[in-house]
Amino acid sequence: MEIKKTKLSGVVVISPTVHGDNRGWFMETHSSKKLSENSIKLNFVQDNHSFSSEKGTLRGLHYQLSPKAQTKLVRCTKGSIYDVAVDLRVDSPTFKQWYGIELNAENKKQLLVPRGFAHGFITLTDDVEVQYKVDEVYSPEHDRNILWNDPEIGIEWPLLDVILSEKDKNAPLLKDVDNNFKVEI
Repeated sequence: MEIKKTKLSGVVVISPTVHGDNRGWFMETHSSKKLSENSIKLNFVQDNHSFSSEKGTLRGLHYQLSPKAQTKLVRCTKGSIYDVAVDLRVDSPTFKQWYGIELNAENKKQLLVPRGFAHGFITLTDDVEVQYKVDEVYSPEHDRNILWNDPEIGIEWPLLDVILSEKDKNAPLLKDVDNNFKVEI
């Protein structure tokens, strides 16, 4: 398992070691031991699985306020997505900056999105399945979102013709959201 840091502190790309032969392949998708060896200590409490039928489906930008903030370990197990993390920690030197990466069933990469970040993705193919682990259960009263194309953030989405939920269509701009995130030491 290879763990690479990104330009955003705490956001990492995990590339599992894939062992293959004529029968197929095997890989570890999560290892507390290997994450801990890289100073990443998490206790995942829930697994989520989403399906999107159409290319251009955009889900996000979502987050939960503290004390119910979530770390997410995201992977795409069917099809392809462009996955994005946005730094919402107001005292961070990378506040409002974003990181994006293509995750797909072929490259098997995963994105670790820590607490204090918004998360979203857009499907690059039809029939996409995304699975992710979280370290806090869903809390409707802490659930928040930000408009996917907020110019203050400036995400360079690979597709602009998007399919959105009503919730995401009506999401506020970053300047208008509740945000209680600070850099955790």
